[in-house]
Amino acid sequence: MRRRDFLTVLGSAAAWPLAAPAQQAAVPVIGWLNNGSLAETQATGRLAAFLQGLGTTGYVESRNVLIEYRWAEGRYDRLPELAADLVRRRVAVIAAIGGPPQALAAKATNTTIPIVFQVGADPVEMGLVASLARPGATVTGVTSLNLEVEPKRLELMHELLPTATSLSLLVNPSNATNTEAEAKGSQVAAQALGLRLSVLHVQSDHELEQVFATLSKERGSGLVIGPDTFLQSRNEKIVALAARYAVPTVTPYREFPAAGGLVSYGGDIAESWRQAGVYTGRVLRGERPADLPVQHVTKVELVINLKTAKALGLTVPITLLGRADEVIE
Repeated sequence: MRRRDFLTVLGSAAAWPLAAPAQQAAVPVIGWLNNGSLAETQATGRLAAFLQGLGTTGYVESRNVLIEYRWAEGRYDRLPELAADLVRRRVAVIAAIGGPPQALAAKATNTTIPIVFQVGADPVEMGLVASLARPGATVTGVTSLNLEVEPKRLELMHELLPTATSLSLLVNPSNATNTEAEAKGSQVAAQALGLRLSVLHVQSDHELEQVFATLSKERGSGLVIGPDTFLQSRNEKIVALAARYAVPTVTPYREFPAAGGLVSYGGDIAESWRQAGVYTGRVLRGERPADLPVQHVTKVELVINLKTAKALGLTVPITLLGRADEVIE
C-alpha cells in the first residue's frame, strides 16, 4: 500500500468513533421509571399498551427511539436514586408510569426534563400539576379511576357479604400518598354503610400471610385491597391465600379474578398506560407538557369470578351480576 493510501484509510478509521456518537445523539431516549418489574408489566400487557400508544405518534422502540428502563422492584425507597440516574443520563423525557411515588420522585429530582406520569389519584392534590387543564411547568400525564373508586370496592364487598358488620382494607404504608387517601375515603364509606373498618398495613410477604391467617378466624369478614404496585405484584400469592383461608377479597385489578380471585373493580389501566405512551411521543415531537391537559380515563371495569364465589359459599346478587363487565364461570 502506498503511503498516500495508508493515510487515507487511517483518516477514515479515525473518523468512525466521531460519527457513531453523532448518529446516536439523533435518536431520542425515554427514561422509564416504574416501581414494579419488567416481568410483571409484560405479563399484564401494560408495557405493550404503553409502547402501542407511543407507536401511534411514530416512535418505535429500538428503531427511532431508545428506552432506558429503571425498575424499583417494589422498593419505593429506590425511586429517588433511579430518577436521579435518568436525569444524569439526560434523557429526553421521563415516563413515570404506574403510580404517584414514581411521578413524585421524578418531579422532586429534576425541574428541566419533561415528565409524563400515569397515576390513579388526583395529580393536583399530590402537587404534580397546577391544574388538570393547565398543568404548568414540565409535567403532565394521565389519570385513571382507581383511588377514587376505593369506596365503591367497599360497597361491592358489602353487597357480597350483606350480614357482615366489619370489613378490612389492606394498604401498603410505603405508598403514603395512596394510603392516606384510601383510608380516609373508605372510612367515610364504611360509616355510611354502618360497618366497622380495619385498616391493615402490609409491606412484606410474611405480613401478607399473617393478614389472611388472621382474617380467616373472623367469619363473614371480607378484605378490600387498595391500588399499590407491591400488592399488585403479589397477585398470584393473594389469589392462593384468599382461596386457602376462604377470605372474600376484592382488588382494583382484573388480573385477580382472571387468576382465580373473587372480584375486581377499577379503572382501565391498560388504556391509561396507552394514553401515557401517546403523551410521551407527543412530548418527544416537541409539544410542551404545559400545553397538554392531563388526560382522565374514566372507564371502570367490574369483573366477577362466579366459580370462586361458589367455592366460597357466596351468592352473588343478580343486580351485581347485571352490572358486571365480565363474569368468569
